[in-house]
Amino acid sequence: MTDAERRAALEAIAAEVRDCTQCRLHSGRTRAVPGEGDPSTEVVFVGEGPGFNEDKQGRPFVGRAGDMLVKLLGSVGWRREDVFITNVVKCRPPDNRDPEPDEIAACSSYLTRQLEVLDPAVVVTLGRFSMARFMPGAKISQAHGTVRPVDPATGARDALVLAMYHPAAALRTPAIERESFVDAATIPNVLLDARARRADHAHRPDLVATAIEPAIEAPAPPAPPVLEPAAALTDTDQLTLF
Repeated sequence: MTDAERRAALEAIAAEVRDCTQCRLHSGRTRAVPGEGDPSTEVVFVGEGPGFNEDKQGRPFVGRAGDMLVKLLGSVGWRREDVFITNVVKCRPPDNRDPEPDEIAACSSYLTRQLEVLDPAVVVTLGRFSMARFMPGAKISQAHGTVRPVDPATGARDALVLAMYHPAAALRTPAIERESFVDAATIPNVLLDARARRADHAHRPDLVATAIEPAIEAPAPPAPPVLEPAAALTDTDQLTLF
C-alpha cells in the first residue's frame, strides 16, 4: 500500500468516525477525534479518549497531556508528526470520566482498521484502558515499560507493544513522570527489535504471533542513545535511528 493509499484509507475511516452515532458519546461531542499522524510511520501511540481541548479541536493530545507527550517524544529525538496518535474511544467522555466498556467496544472496529492500514512495527499504549486492549488483565503499575508481541486480532498484524502510563498521570505525579521518561527512552530499541522480528517473519510467516505471549522487560536504553535529530528525518526515511 502506498502512502497516498494509506492516507486515503485513514481519511475514509476518519470520515466514518466523525459521523458515528454508535454509542452515547456522540451526543455530547463537539468534534470527534479520529487520530492523526504520518501514514507511513512505524510507531502508533494509542491513548484512552479525547479531553476538553481535543473535543474542541478534533485532534488527539493537544492539551497539557499532549505537551507532555511531545516532551516524551522529544526525549528520543522524535516529533509528534513522525508517529500516528489515536485513542481507544474517539469522542470525549463527559467530564473526562473513564470510557465505559460498551463505548470502547463501539469504537473498537475503527482502531482495528486504523492499525490494519498503518501496519505498525510498534504500538505504544498510553494509560490502562489502551493497555487493556493489547495486554488484557495486566496492571499498569507492573506492566509499564514492558514489551510483548501484539495479538494480530487487534489489527496490528506483526508488532510489539510497549505499555506506558498516560501522560496526564505523569503531570500529576513526579515519580510517574520520571518513569515515563525512562520508558520512553526504550522506544527506539523496541523499534529495532520489532524491525528485526518482522524481517524474520518475512522469511518465516508461520512465526507471526497468533496470541499474546508473556510480557518481557523492555530492552535497556542506550547510554547515551545514538539518534538522528528530528530535523534530519525525511519523507522517505521515517524514524531513522542511526
